[in-house]
Amino acid sequence: MGNFRIILVLFLLLSASLEAQPLKVVVAGLSHDHAHSIMQQWKRGEVVMLAVAESNSALRNRYQRQYQLPDSLFYPSLGEALRKHKPEIVLAYNSIAEHRAVVEVCAPMGISVMVEKPLATTVSDAERIAQLAAKHNIMVLTNYETTWYPSVHQLYAMSNEQGMLGPIRKMVVHDGHQGPREIGCSDEFLAWLTDPVLNGGGALVDFGCYGANLMTWLMAGKAPKAVMAVTKQIKPMAYPKVDDEATILLEYDDATGIIEASWNWPYGIKDLEVFGTKGYAHALDGRGLQFKKEQMKPEPVAVASLVYDSNLKYLEAILRGQLRPANDLSSLENNLIVVRILDAARRSAKEGKKIPLR
Repeated sequence: MGNFRIILVLFLLLSASLEAQPLKVVVAGLSHDHAHSIMQQWKRGEVVMLAVAESNSALRNRYQRQYQLPDSLFYPSLGEALRKHKPEIVLAYNSIAEHRAVVEVCAPMGISVMVEKPLATTVSDAERIAQLAAKHNIMVLTNYETTWYPSVHQLYAMSNEQGMLGPIRKMVVHDGHQGPREIGCSDEFLAWLTDPVLNGGGALVDFGCYGANLMTWLMAGKAPKAVMAVTKQIKPMAYPKVDDEATILLEYDDATGIIEASWNWPYGIKDLEVFGTKGYAHALDGRGLQFKKEQMKPEPVAVASLVYDSNLKYLEAILRGQLRPANDLSSLENNLIVVRILDAARRSAKEGKKIPLR
């Protein structure tokens, strides 16, 4: 009996140790400035970075110096990195137009992928990504900063689970800042972020995707009936190839969504307002949340911390079978609709008319 207890304790300790192991990842690209997030997570011991695939030697050297990374970590291509290492997932920090290529490499090897928002620049790329994911039984997930905002999840619960707001009638999202040049984005990031092909547009894509993502989630995965958009180029000297201001209108059967995306605001903002038949809620930022009903003044709402409060914790739970990404903010289902919304918004702004979604 004593030996059995010892074996049982050792088994439990081993199981706990395995569960506590950080996620093993390969990084695809460094040109997206969000790559600094994974580097910080690596420095804190929250992730095991097996390899970094980056062909730009100057960019690679800069990251290597800044984070004291060994030479052995770097590979000139993703394919070469994956021939040497078997990660649990690949994290893509390159241009939006390159997301499809990352999935093309990873899918046949059975490796799941998380990309930075949005999923793709075109509907055809998004659909090809979905085909590859289904064929090779992998997950392709999309990472948004707002996914890890406790205020947003509390608002969702108030609306969709607790019924405090009643049926949604209007949603408004403000997303933007002073502009990527103005806030000091790197040259490598700006090179594709301000390119109409590599990014798919300017502020419309960069910040419009947040609202499309949140509204699709709030509407239980339902796509809008139609999309209208107006874009402007307020700073053509800074952004000669793309829009820097966009307003997108989403038409649902009984609700309207308004997305205001900008590279022209005096400060950074990511907020969400939801008007229902019974009440109004406003997620002011990551933790601030207000609720208003009838004639009462807006009241602050206590916001609980999230169980999965970062992309790494979320990915660990999914890849280790503790969570399923069914129509959530990172899911492929949601983000296919996001790409369709952005595509329709671009067409609407160009053609000056409402674009129905099939």
